[in-house]
Amino acid sequence: MKVAVFGGGYAGVTLVRRLEDALPEDAEILLVDDSGDHLVQHELHRVVRRPSVADDILVPLTEVVDRATVRRGRVTDVDPDANEAALDDGSTVTYDVGAVCVGAETAFYGLPGVEEHATPLKRLRDAEAIREDFLDALDRGGRAVVGGAGLSGVQLAGELAALAREENAPDATVTLLERFDDVAPSFPPAFQRAVHRELEARGVDVRTGATVDGADADAVALADGSSISYDAFAWTGGIRGADALGGERPQVDGSLRLGDSTFVLGDAASVVDADGEAVPASAQSAIREARVVAENVRRLVEDDGGVFAPRLDQFRFDSPGWIVSVGDGAVAKVGPSVVTGAAANALKASVGAGYLSSVGAVRNAVDLVNEELDLAVE
Repeated sequence: MKVAVFGGGYAGVTLVRRLEDALPEDAEILLVDDSGDHLVQHELHRVVRRPSVADDILVPLTEVVDRATVRRGRVTDVDPDANEAALDDGSTVTYDVGAVCVGAETAFYGLPGVEEHATPLKRLRDAEAIREDFLDALDRGGRAVVGGAGLSGVQLAGELAALAREENAPDATVTLLERFDDVAPSFPPAFQRAVHRELEARGVDVRTGATVDGADADAVALADGSSISYDAFAWTGGIRGADALGGERPQVDGSLRLGDSTFVLGDAASVVDADGEAVPASAQSAIREARVVAENVRRLVEDDGGVFAPRLDQFRFDSPGWIVSVGDGAVAKVGPSVVTGAAANALKASVGAGYLSSVGAVRNAVDLVNEELDLAVE
């Protein structure tokens, strides 16, 4: 019995580690990933201000899995009916049970000039490029524009404002654009208000109801006919499906099934859970989906050759809360309460470190806490 997991992000790593414990020793587990490393993406914005964080949030996949085989390769196509996936080297991976965890890519929505002139925030090289662009921009006035005020955009804008302060650039500006009427538009109003206040307190110019219409090398054009000049432009305005899935995020229900023996989870999928609720694309969603899929894969493997298909669990999303960093501050929603200040900062540090510990990267976890709380020792 061969189980193949495509993608080494939150969903893929969580799934593989669970399968290593759940499946019999004679079950083959293959993890295919294009980079060979696991990136703790919800901490990626920190690299913009503190490049050393990169060492904490990038972990070789061979260090976070046990008996699974790690194979480098980019998935170019998935055929869930044939139980196979094509890789960029021309080879084909066949499987008995598969899980597509290839994540998502930045969506530019065909806006003229945006993809050409803006830098996304998906990979380490993106964070490094944003840092370099902004530091160079400080010599020319330091005008940074971030398009999209979801959690990634909020965190990036906060980090850029903090970097400007650390570089003693009081004239630098960081403008955060959001087409909806509130930042963090998919979240509860109390959380939105707290995030907005924190952004403004940290020196970010927040402009809601501002729809980006395009961009050139010097300015971002808005739908109302105005424009905003920039020296550095970053884009966190949304996601699309991976190329391996034709650029689409296939919609699946709580079964998370793309085919009889193929699952799709994490940002790769648009999930409507068993209660009919749309599931947000987030790290915690991916991790929770992986737990359900791991149990269902175990049942499929255990029942291999059985007369009746096993009963599979349905995914229901129930979030314990949300947290976002804003420069040196943070905002957390825990149950019905919204928390800011030192308590939110400590919670943010513990979330990242707790995840790293859960995948076996304990040293990285300790270092990340030190970085987050600014307690690193020489």
